[in-house]
Amino acid sequence: MTSAIEITVKTHYVAAQSRPADRRYVYAYTITIANRGDLAAQLIARHWIIQDDQNKRQEVKGVGVVGEQPHLAPGASYTYTSGVVLETESGLMEGSYQMRTDEGAQFQVPIPAFALVPPHAIH
Repeated sequence: MTSAIEITVKTHYVAAQSRPADRRYVYAYTITIANRGDLAAQLIARHWIIQDDQNKRQEVKGVGVVGEQPHLAPGASYTYTSGVVLETESGLMEGSYQMRTDEGAQFQVPIPAFALVPPHAIH
C-alpha cells in the first residue's frame, strides 16, 4: 500500500517573515498526498526530522497535518501548506506519514528528504 501513496513537495522561502540578522529563516512547504491505489486510506499522524546547515535537528511528531486527518479515497489527493523556521539559511526535511486503511491496516509512507534553500542559493 505504501507505494500507492504518492507525495510531492514544493518549498518556498518566506522573505517577508525571515530575519537573517536574527538567524531566522522561514520556509513554507506545500505537500500533495495522492492515493494512486485501490484502497481508501486516512492520514493519522506525521513525523518530521528537520536539520539545518549546522546539523541542528528538530523532530516533530503529531496527529494529522494542519489540524486535519484527511481521508483519501482511491484517486483522491489532499494538499496542504505548512511552515518551518531554521536558524541557518538552508536545511533539509524528511519524514513519514502514518496511514490507516478503512479495514484498519496501518502503514508508513516515507517522505523523501527535500531541501529548504533560498532562491539566491540555488545554482
